Amino acid sequence: MAVLKMQRISICALKKDRKAILEKIQSLGVLEVDHILDEDEDFHRMDTVGRKQGFEKAAAAVDQALDILDRYAPEDKSMFSALEGKKLISAEEGRKVQEERRELLKTAKQIYDLDREHAEQFASVTKLTNSIESLTPWLGLDVPLKTMETERSVFFPGTMPGGTRLEQVYEILAQKAPEAESADVHIVSQEQSTVYLAVLCLKEEAQAVEDALRSEGFARPSQTWEEVPARQKEMLEEQIEECRAKISGIEEKIKDLASERERLKIVADYYRVRGDKYEVLGTLPQSERTFVISGYIPAAVSDKVAGSLMKKYDCMVDVEELKEDEEAPVILKNNPFSATMEGVVESYGLPVKGEIDPTTIMSFFYVFFFGMMLSDAAYGVIVSIVCGILVLKFPRMSPGMKKSLKLFFYCGLSTIVWGVLFGGYFGNIVDIVSAKFFGTTITPPALWFIPLNEPMKLLLYSLLFGVIHLFTGLAIKGYLCIRERQIMDFFCDVVLWFMLLIGLLLMLLPSELFASIAQMEIVFPGWLNTLAQVLAIAGAAGIVLMSGRSNKNPALRIALGAYDLYNITGWLSDVLSYSRLLALGLATGVIASVINQMGSMLPNNVIGIIFFILIFIVGHAMNLAINLLGAYVHTNRLQFVEFFGKFYEGGGRPFNPFRENTKYAEIKEETLS
Repeated sequence: MAVLKMQRISICALKKDRKAILEKIQSLGVLEVDHILDEDEDFHRMDTVGRKQGFEKAAAAVDQALDILDRYAPEDKSMFSALEGKKLISAEEGRKVQEERRELLKTAKQIYDLDREHAEQFASVTKLTNSIESLTPWLGLDVPLKTMETERSVFFPGTMPGGTRLEQVYEILAQKAPEAESADVHIVSQEQSTVYLAVLCLKEEAQAVEDALRSEGFARPSQTWEEVPARQKEMLEEQIEECRAKISGIEEKIKDLASERERLKIVADYYRVRGDKYEVLGTLPQSERTFVISGYIPAAVSDKVAGSLMKKYDCMVDVEELKEDEEAPVILKNNPFSATMEGVVESYGLPVKGEIDPTTIMSFFYVFFFGMMLSDAAYGVIVSIVCGILVLKFPRMSPGMKKSLKLFFYCGLSTIVWGVLFGGYFGNIVDIVSAKFFGTTITPPALWFIPLNEPMKLLLYSLLFGVIHLFTGLAIKGYLCIRERQIMDFFCDVVLWFMLLIGLLLMLLPSELFASIAQMEIVFPGWLNTLAQVLAIAGAAGIVLMSGRSNKNPALRIALGAYDLYNITGWLSDVLSYSRLLALGLATGVIASVINQMGSMLPNNVIGIIFFILIFIVGHAMNLAINLLGAYVHTNRLQFVEFFGKFYEGGGRPFNPFRENTKYAEIKEETLS
């Protein structure tokens, strides 16, 4: 368990080598830029915002083109494609694509323009379709749908509210335009909400006729056409076919450009990396001929980086130890087993300066408790096999995903062990199958005991494991105090609490309360009972007297000590939290047994066997999923709340090196030479 030692590296070089050195550092990905030199009359910083935004805009444009390609010509991906990771390309392939970046940008713009044209054609189809729908009620009209005039007469179409009858129209005209005796009205078609009319009248009467009809809801059509509605509909349908043909052509053109997908991905990453480089470039202190870059680097590679740069470029590299009050970024370094748990620690918080990395110690408890909660050997086999196969089959998956799968692989192994100890194999499936189909009940023996038969025994062991877990956390706190030479804190905050807690435990074990719960009686010799009382009293008294030692007021010191002693209830609560080991362990077995019992209720024939298999597969799949989630969540809780609460705060800052942060592909890493 370790936090990698960090150092500060400062590089001063000629501006002519600036581009090469930055690209070298970026390809190595081991330096987090953090400048200590401010601007002055000799050193200034470049304004690279415009160039940076230009590269980001280019990357975004290519990303948009790739999204468009995914809509028209989606890639053939397996259900495990998310595990495949980024594609690995050679440096030569990357350089070749970079040389063609301008052409690829034009390709991206072409894809975008085609997509926009595609959208425009679709909009035209929608518009033409709406026009046909609005034209349909007028198909019975044998003249163009517009206002027309002769020397003496006027024709105009329009609509009235639904339900309007021809007699009502004439009544309206007779009442409100009595002078328009020559007006002729025809109903072209009717709908529930609208009646479509054609009106013919003398030119001098047209205004009066329209005003009379408008008073009752008459309205002119929103669109007018030069052709007869039936002919106009045919013309619109022809236009729709033309648009659809263009749409098909555009789609084919975009699909043809899908062959450029991989190169577009590489060029998008190129512009993204260039944008990152110019962001850093804008922070560099630079003089007329030199520049300076400074930041944090792991001590394990600092000498190699310094030697490599000074060997190849005219530069000075200074590597120095961090200052006492300097808070460096954090990189965790653990053995292969414990490294899989680093994500759990990171989700809580990285260690700050002066803290230890708790990953290794936590990892053993984590796997131990996880397996105890899931506690079914068959489930453990499934989890381990699936995770192991995925890790081996997809070696380029993201580091975070790989760590998670390895974590569940080890948790699956722990589950197998606990399942064998508890005799759990898909619950009691062996008993059910042997009794139902073979007429003889066969029960696999548990190497330890069966929790469903002895739940109180499991509860006692759960609490025992919890006490060990909590005491380990308190012991780590004591180690940190000794390491920092805080002897008084070690005695007052660790030793006294150990005395109190151990004394109380020794007093509890021979009590009637414990005997009634455990169904067993423990008898200690008299001297041990006396020692337990002495430890408890001495520990309690010491806590009351010493917890408030930083305060000079005696009364306030005692009050603070008494308040701290009240924290014994918190210890009780923490210990009881480990009863969740019992609860989840029993839940897995009980639900599995219920599923098996449901299947056993079916008739012993072909149909019954088929449904038995279906219930078995679906039920146990759901049980495994639910209890996997429960074991993961509650195991995390036991670490975060109970264990870390005794010695660990977290809050460290993760190491964020200047590197090639690509989205789609990775160039084969450059090694230090």
